[in-house]
Amino acid sequence: MKKIVITGGASGIGLAITQHFAKEGYEVFFLDYNQENGLKTEAELQSENFKVKFHHVDISDFKQVQTVFDSIPQEIDVLVNNAGISHIGNLENTQESDFDALYNVNIKGVFSCAKAALPKLKANGGGSIINMCSVAATMGLPDRFAYSMTKGAVLSMTLSIARDFVEDNIRCNCISPGRVHTPFVDGFLAKNYPGQEKEMFEKLAATQPIGRMGKPEEIAAMVYYLASEEASFITGSNFPIDGGFLGLKV
Repeated sequence: MKKIVITGGASGIGLAITQHFAKEGYEVFFLDYNQENGLKTEAELQSENFKVKFHHVDISDFKQVQTVFDSIPQEIDVLVNNAGISHIGNLENTQESDFDALYNVNIKGVFSCAKAALPKLKANGGGSIINMCSVAATMGLPDRFAYSMTKGAVLSMTLSIARDFVEDNIRCNCISPGRVHTPFVDGFLAKNYPGQEKEMFEKLAATQPIGRMGKPEEIAAMVYYLASEEASFITGSNFPIDGGFLGLKV
């Protein structure tokens, strides 16, 4: 049975990835900061006889990450660095605390998990690392200064890991979603546009040329493909899945 580690695996895109790989017969170890969501997801999937295990961890803390990885099997096939946080603001109004928080989760968290996973991927004779990037890594988005910075770093780390460990049969790719309909989007709209949620949702959805937001399940399907043997010739690549946002935007 193949083994996968997924960060941020208890909600949104991460939950869809956890569910997809569990249903495809993987042994899934999913990490999340939200203990309530994690335990709920674990119970639901175990009740359906899927082999999943939740680990509560703050990925910005390297010691916590290492402790969790020490507790999982010596060999793993896939690591999905999905966990991340967002932030709205430009250079002028982004505070140092905002910048540090984004760095610690979105950059240091990817570093910590990839570093901890590397010996287990090597012991497996190779495998796949898939990092969650963003369209923000390769184009300028308004009011996404710190967030864009972190996703640019994720793209660069992806390329470096792919180059450095290709001879170990470890592939590393990243995925760049556009807007995806997750609970985060619903919470953002409820907080910032009370009473206008439907109107603003449609406005945000329309920014994708395809005319809608993505679905978490669609991102999970791309992750599954990149982890599969069918993608064994792919490494060091970034895959936009954005409804045409990058390629068709005028």
